[in-house]
Amino acid sequence: MTLTAEKIFEPVREFFNYPIAVTSFFRAPAVNAAAGGARNSQHSTGQAMDIDADVLGKITNKQVFDYIRENLEFDQLIWEFGDENQPDWVHVSYNKVVNRRQILRSLKQNYKTIYTSFK
Repeated sequence: MTLTAEKIFEPVREFFNYPIAVTSFFRAPAVNAAAGGARNSQHSTGQAMDIDADVLGKITNKQVFDYIRENLEFDQLIWEFGDENQPDWVHVSYNKVVNRRQILRSLKQNYKTIYTSFK
């Protein structure tokens, strides 16, 4: 968690110079299951966080997504739900061994979450 905070959260917070809401970070197995997370979720190891910056009103989730994509090293960056203009929140992970720079978008289709490549 410390490494993820150092490599992702702190640079985002410093760049925007405004409080950033983290709605999910480390999840114990029972919490991860209750949240509908995958069994191998990086939340379970403290490598992933969900950021919902627009709850505080000054910056948007899209701004956070774009900043991370253009400026930071990451393993996964996911535009979580929302629409073409704004994600509902941003999922981002960091791996100390290797970062894939995988950029995805999550959508609901027939009540299931699917992930597609983000362009």
